[in-house]
Amino acid sequence: MASSAVIIENQGAESPTSVSQNNQFALISLTTLFFMWGFITCLNDILIPYLKDAFALSYTKAMLVQFCFFGAYFIVSLPAGALVSKIGYKRGIVVGLAVACLGCLLFYPASVMGVYGIFLLALFILASGITILQVSANPFVSALGPSKTASSRLTMTQAFNALGTTVAPFFGAWLIFNGIASGVEQNDNVSSEAVQIPYLMLAASLMVLAVIFSKLTLPDLGRNDQAQISPRKAWKFKHLKLGAVGIFLYVGAEVAIGSFLVSFLHEPTIAGMEEAEAARFIAYYWGGAMVGRFVGAFVMQYIAAGKVLAFNAVMVIVLIALAITCDGAVAMWSIIAVGLFNSIMFPTIFSLAIQDLGDATSNAAGVLCLAIVGGAIVPLLQGVLADMLGVQLAFILPAACYVFIAYYGLSGSKPVAINEKG
Repeated sequence: MASSAVIIENQGAESPTSVSQNNQFALISLTTLFFMWGFITCLNDILIPYLKDAFALSYTKAMLVQFCFFGAYFIVSLPAGALVSKIGYKRGIVVGLAVACLGCLLFYPASVMGVYGIFLLALFILASGITILQVSANPFVSALGPSKTASSRLTMTQAFNALGTTVAPFFGAWLIFNGIASGVEQNDNVSSEAVQIPYLMLAASLMVLAVIFSKLTLPDLGRNDQAQISPRKAWKFKHLKLGAVGIFLYVGAEVAIGSFLVSFLHEPTIAGMEEAEAARFIAYYWGGAMVGRFVGAFVMQYIAAGKVLAFNAVMVIVLIALAITCDGAVAMWSIIAVGLFNSIMFPTIFSLAIQDLGDATSNAAGVLCLAIVGGAIVPLLQGVLADMLGVQLAFILPAACYVFIAYYGLSGSKPVAINEKG
């Protein structure tokens, strides 16, 4: 029952990204950012089981990794939206890269001191930088072409985010778990020292990107009178409110599944894998998301984005039900296959939620990034369920999240004008 207002129409000879030649360079440059923050975010899925063993944590305490990382979105998103409105998307990207670089550098003293709390602080600062990047880059991509193909364009760039999440598990498993297996764990500080090289490499990469983006010639967008617009104006749109709930639940469910994937595959009744081997299978989960985003970018040129979103949500519910009720290979591959159908959800919910918002779009982007705090709350709640019911039954929680996402795709994403009181 998606409204015709959200249908992605066939634009004839129009390319999937629907951008002019002048904007193509900007779009290509932005894909590197989507790759990097996907890479960094996915490393948390390796970091969680690693720190859980290193500090002998419960599932609930281990999920504080995601709580601190995604909690930064809640605290930083609105200030980041105000900052970007003043300095523009390009400078916002540079600031975000610099802050993320600082967070990566803090992993070194955290590893030397071997204190879990300092790791959490480093993750919070790193995520603060990623939040600024999100607030800058997502609306930047949406602005680089016609609004009718914004979902397709954002999905295409998000495919490179998924490429980063696909590569990261191999990188993390090789460098982090390989350090544990090498025998250096005989030193009490080794479990923390194993993260030094990966995060120092990330810090160097982020700094190089910050320098490059500071020199690039990109469209001067995002810095205008929107800085004086109250965020309350954006909140008057019903489809934005529901979209924020959708982002909250989707990010929470996606992060929770990825966070528990290693532990799930480690279960004797599922696959009984060692953690280093199971960590590599995260790449299949995120690799499915990458493939799905390239396919989705094409499909949504012809089919209403809301309908595609609802279909994918229903498929995920079915797959999680199989993962909960079955054992062995069926459960294992069902949960991994969720990544394929997760693929288009974030960019689709995001672009549907900001559709037809006019000059409130900049603040709306900040509101939606605020909702990414779901990645802090839902995994933590699933950690509580895992401690109480076991890892397998705990997947009931993300399954419930996708029920609302199916509703949003079918009905809740219909654009509604500002109420008369506004």
